[in-house]
Amino acid sequence: MTRIIGGSAGGRRITTPRGASTRPTSDRVREALFSAVESWCGSLHGLRFLDLYAGSGAVGLEAWSRGAGVVTLVEQDRRTAALISSNARALGFARANVLAASVAGTLRRPPAAPYDVAFLDPPYPLADEAVADDLHALVDHAWLVPGALVVVERSSRSPEPGWPGSFTGIREKRYGETVLWYGHAASTPAPEE
Repeated sequence: MTRIIGGSAGGRRITTPRGASTRPTSDRVREALFSAVESWCGSLHGLRFLDLYAGSGAVGLEAWSRGAGVVTLVEQDRRTAALISSNARALGFARANVLAASVAGTLRRPPAAPYDVAFLDPPYPLADEAVADDLHALVDHAWLVPGALVVVERSSRSPEPGWPGSFTGIREKRYGETVLWYGHAASTPAPEE
């Protein structure tokens, strides 16, 4: 079991998938992540938050608990996506937008509206090139507002993400075997016609 740390659902527990196929972001790392996001954005209130490779959904559900206006969670495994939806309903977040789809497939289409914050927590064995492809797709298909904050969680043994040219790497923070890489999307191209 994992718990929501702060906000309206603070202290409530969510069910996590059984087995070792998902690796929920630890309480410590999530607290640091949201402290940094709130420092950068001022507040999550009303922001659009994108949780890619959602796994247990703990990060996206935490964003909702802390006031995000729209939260989209993308998880390829259908059973895990169903568990995220169940957790969201149990927390009173029935409007959670949980997509049971691959991240690459999802990012090939433009969103209904761009996001203010994007969090990517791909499985650690996933090639770093796939992360770079995801970052490019976020820009190429207008998933981000200008000035969006993008955070990538990786193993501390992974190199810095290959930030696209329109990004500026802001900082990295290490927490044992986990590192959070923060980037700022300086600009976003106009959607393709």
